[in-house]
Amino acid sequence: MRIALFITCFNDTMFPGTGRAVVTVLERLGHTVHFPQEQTCCGQMHFNTGYRPDALPLVARFARTFAEYDAVVTPSASCAGMVRENHPLLAEEYGHDVLRSSVADLVPRVHEFTEFLTDVLKVTDVGASFPHRVTYHPTCHSLRGLRLGDRPMKLLRAVNGIDLLDLPDADSCCGFGGTFAVKNADTSSAMLADKAGDVLATGADVLCAADNSCLMHIGGGLSRGGSAVRTMHLAEILAATEGAPR
Repeated sequence: MRIALFITCFNDTMFPGTGRAVVTVLERLGHTVHFPQEQTCCGQMHFNTGYRPDALPLVARFARTFAEYDAVVTPSASCAGMVRENHPLLAEEYGHDVLRSSVADLVPRVHEFTEFLTDVLKVTDVGASFPHRVTYHPTCHSLRGLRLGDRPMKLLRAVNGIDLLDLPDADSCCGFGGTFAVKNADTSSAMLADKAGDVLATGADVLCAADNSCLMHIGGGLSRGGSAVRTMHLAEILAATEGAPR
């Protein structure tokens, strides 16, 4: 199986360690991961802010860049949702027949990281070891968009040494929502305060999620409040081997 990593522009710019973690896990499972250098943004920020036609060249570039791969894996529920739900819409609205066909052919091969592990590779134990108190925040795109369900939790429960703690009111939004946090700052801050309070109530050392954008938002709130709780992408926990026998 030819597997390609779609790192996303957000992760590539701000959280490159997440992409490295994905590669670590997949290589540990015996797979080779390719990284097409031509990849760029999926167009989500254009689409979400109303510049739909401007996203079309990015849709075409994505389809062209990843066309040859059997699976495209991304550590972002947000961007996976954009490709699977909105690339077909944009191709239908503004594209031509060739692009529509290319997008329709590629979309079923695009997978969020945790669903690729559980649904395609059929694994939950990836050989991780992480002896820390961890709580998991199901981001809106992972919960309501991709409907990942308990896939992330199955993977976390299989991590050796982990103390996995339930997050109160887990399905509530953290208040990020991309430009929502800028355009509706007061509302976003109130939602963030609620989420940060729930995280602190668990007594966890680490907060993890399937989207670094939400982790950045929550982590910023925790840090400004003087909390020592760390934020880590779920892939980084699955890549960890702390305390494991050599």
